[in-house]
Formats: sequence, structure tokens, C-alpha cells
Amino acid sequence: MVGIGPGSADLISPRAVNALREARVVVGYKTYIDLLGDLVAGREVISTGMTREVDRCAAAIERARAGDDVAVVSGGDPGVYGMAGLVLEMLDREGLAGVLEVEVIPGITSATAAAAKMGAPLMHDFAVISLSDLLTPWEVIEKRLEAAAAGDFVLVIYNPASHRRAEQIRRARDVIKKYKPGGTPVGIVRNADREDEEMVLTDLDHMLDFNIDMLCTVIVGSGSTRLLGRYMVTPRGYRI
Repeated sequence: MVGIGPGSADLISPRAVNALREARVVVGYKTYIDLLGDLVAGREVISTGMTREVDRCAAAIERARAGDDVAVVSGGDPGVYGMAGLVLEMLDREGLAGVLEVEVIPGITSATAAAAKMGAPLMHDFAVISLSDLLTPWEVIEKRLEAAAAGDFVLVIYNPASHRRAEQIRRARDVIKKYKPGGTPVGIVRNADREDEEMVLTDLDHMLDFNIDMLCTVIVGSGSTRLLGRYMVTPRGYRI
């Protein structure tokens, strides 16, 4: 399982590059495969669209059982909302855990890629929460938002909105505002480290004035987070 980072070629680790070059078969979501360009030239590629994760993993396992070196690619890190867990679950179900050799190669996540664009918003404790309710009931997501906001964590929000899920980010903002003031700094990064990258720094009161979709990562500050010029910083507490 290979993490390819946020999408920029220079943010793919050397280990990930080597794994892709050594693989006979590369399996992944079509968008991520397209980002790899020449790195998958000459390899057999198995790609599908969204919601076909189980099919991709099944195809990868089948080819690995046949003796091929297979790279299953994930955007960001394969163990953070990625494919690593699903592959390991399926191997266990089929009695192949410990039979097929597996390596999980980490990658730069959307959280850290977006945070780097903002400055240093994750210098202290933070929580990462996905607003996608395709696999997790909204009631569970809302409970986690309540707990993280009440604990004054910096919040990293994945999958904030889509064409069919326009209300979740509004509902999430309403939950967060019960515990954080409207002036709390918020950063929104769209397509971090890709050609059409966009970034805005705003606050909790005004975050919904900006376009937020599935390509965005939203970071909501804690009580100590500050905007320092064009940077968003959460002090760790050093005396300076």
C-alpha cells in the first residue's frame, strides 16, 4: 500500500517511488493514478472510480496471489482514510494474513499538506474528522465534533462538502460554534500542492462565505490559535 501524498510529484517519498517502479501492477482510484503520470508508465494499471474501493482491493489481492508485485495507491497516507485497512481486513477474511507479504508505505496527508500552506496551525493537539457520512452515520460524526470542539482541539475537517452533501459543513460549523467564538481562525485549502491550489484564511463566522467542496481541507483553530500576518499559528507554549 503506497501513500502518494497530496498530489505533487516532489512530495512523494523515495520509498513510494521505488515501490511504484518495482511493481508489476498498480491499482488505485483513477484520479490518483492520473497524478502519477510517468511513474506508472509500462505497468499494468487497474483503476476505478469512487465507491469501488472493495473491487480495487479484491483485484489487487487476486494479482498478488498470482505472484505479481502489486502497488495499491492511496492519496495522502494509505493508513489515514486510505486503503491499507481495507486490504488488511480483506486479507484476514480470506485467510491470507501473514501469507502474502504486505508493506504499508506512508505519505504526506491532506492535514499536514494543508497546514503547511497556512503556517503552523497544528503545533498543539488536534483532531481529524471526516464529514462524509457514506460509511459513518451523521450522528456519530456529530458526537465526535461535539467532543473535539468541547475539548478545544484544533479541528482538521476532511470531506467537508460535495454536490450531494452541502449541509454537513453548515451543521458542523453550528456544532463548533457552540464551543468556539466566531473569531476563531479558520484556514481553507483546496487542492493542496496541486496546480490549481487555492488557500484562504478567515474565521468561524465567515468560513461559509467561501467555496468549500470535496477538494478542500478545513482547519479550525483552538482557543490559542492566532493569525500572524499571513500565517495561522497555534502556539505550543514555548516562552519567547
